[in-house]
This record gives sequence, structure tokens and C-alpha cells, in this order.
Amino acid sequence: MTLPDPVTWAIPLFGVLVVAEMLRARHHGDVTYEAKDAAASMTMGFGNTLAKLLTGGIAVSVIAFVHQYRLFDIGYAAWAFVVCFLLEDLSYYWFHRISHERRWFWASHVVHHTSQHYNLSTALRQTWTGSIGATFIFWLPMAWIGFPPAMIAFFSGLSLVYQFWIHTEAIDRMGPLEWVLNTPSHHRVHHATNPRYLDSNYAGVLIIWDRMFGTFVEETKADKPIYGVVSNIHTFNPFRIAFHEWVGMVRDVLQAKTWRDRLNFAFGPPGWSPDGSRPTSATLKAAWRAKQGEQNP
Repeated sequence: MTLPDPVTWAIPLFGVLVVAEMLRARHHGDVTYEAKDAAASMTMGFGNTLAKLLTGGIAVSVIAFVHQYRLFDIGYAAWAFVVCFLLEDLSYYWFHRISHERRWFWASHVVHHTSQHYNLSTALRQTWTGSIGATFIFWLPMAWIGFPPAMIAFFSGLSLVYQFWIHTEAIDRMGPLEWVLNTPSHHRVHHATNPRYLDSNYAGVLIIWDRMFGTFVEETKADKPIYGVVSNIHTFNPFRIAFHEWVGMVRDVLQAKTWRDRLNFAFGPPGWSPDGSRPTSATLKAAWRAKQGEQNP
């Protein structure tokens, strides 16, 4: 069965909605845009498309190879589409979570978090190094079980299309949907650098995974999200945005004194250092919790 690429079909809609939100920002002021920032995000999106053309074959080849040794021939039955959607969304959750917890994968994913604004153009700020960084490994178990690679790719693309519209400050809470779906409110939390919000809301489409695995945090009006990364890079240069964390990681690995330190610099939490002098999400959150305890004994 040939399935469409949802992202390719949605690209024109992305452009229309970004322009519409820019116009809304000008008249309502509930969304912020900076011309250079939006241009950088759109450049990263274009580069992501080009990178997939150049390196996406790596992921396709590896997934196809694993699928040759599948446990079952699942095929394209109706029930398989339902189960594939759920398993792909679960796979995305773990890919996303580990991409924040391990520096190797963070080096690719950090690109998406480098904007200090939160609008629809931010959704287009995507990595150029995903295939090279082997982020596709999180979907290999699905291919091994027996789900067709085309079906996995379809739901992966559908997830990315869904996540586009949640990158906005123009939409507030969405009532009962907040219990099941990833929404703008939930994803604002994920993009925030406030200690309260760090390491949370990794959902793709369904927020149920965060609720199940203890990573859900609700947005609160008293702590308005501040966007970006813990140590902002302050640049609109697309090449620096794309590669700055890889460069930093390689530099740390080369300068490390022991093999243990080298491994931790590459696969430890982002911000890890041998003497603990650099902040990590865990240390920042722990300090915030301790301060909250002092203020509320």
C-alpha cells in the first residue's frame, strides 16, 4: 500500500497559517513575532527538508533492514492502523524524552528549542542532523514487530503535522481535551525554561503518556512560560543553530581527561560536567523545589 506523506501535503498550509498568525500578532498582541527569529525558523525548516533528501535514506535503509526480520506480517488491516498510531505515539514520547535526557540526541533536538519566541514559525525550526544522529532507532521496535515501514512513516508524519498548530500562545485551555490530547497549553510548558516546567510534557499527539509516566506538568498563570534553552545561544545564524551543540559536545569529549568523562559528555544529561559546575535540568529543578520548600515550610 502506498501512503501519502502528511508533511509534504501540509507545507502550503503551514505557510498560510504562519502568515495568518503574524497578522493576528500585529492586531491582537497575544502572539509575539521577531522578523529575524521567524526567518531563522523557516530557514531551519527548509534545511530540514533538504537534509531529509540527503540523509533520510539512512533511516529508511535501517528500518527496512530490521523489517526483513520481523516477528509478524501485520500488513494493512484496519486494526493495525489503530495500533500503529498508538505505538508510534508512544515511540515518539520516548524519543522526545530521551532527546532531552541524553546529550547525543539533544544535540539534534536542541535546534527546536532555540527560539525565545513561541509561535507557529517555531514549529518549523527543525534539526538538520536527525538521521545522522540516529534518532530513528526509537521506531525500530515497531518495524521488528512487523508494522510496515510505510505505515510507521505515515503516522510519524501525521504526528508532526498535528504538533504544528500547538506552537501558539493564541489558544488558551481547551477544556476536557486537555486530559487526552497534547494542546498549546501543554506544549508551552514543554518549551519553557522555568524550573517548574523543565523535563515535562514530551507528548506527540496524546498527553496520556506523560500522565502515565509521571512527566506531566500543568501550565499555571502564576508562572508564565519563558521560552528558549537554559543557556540561550543568541544567534539567528542557521548553521550555528544547527550545529552548536554538536560542536560543544565534540569539544568537551576531546578535552575530557578520562573515558568515563568522555562517555558522560556524549551520553550523559545535557549540561553534565565532571565537577557539577554546569547546570542540568535536574539540578535546576532540584534547586527550585528546595527554594519552594523554604518559602512554604
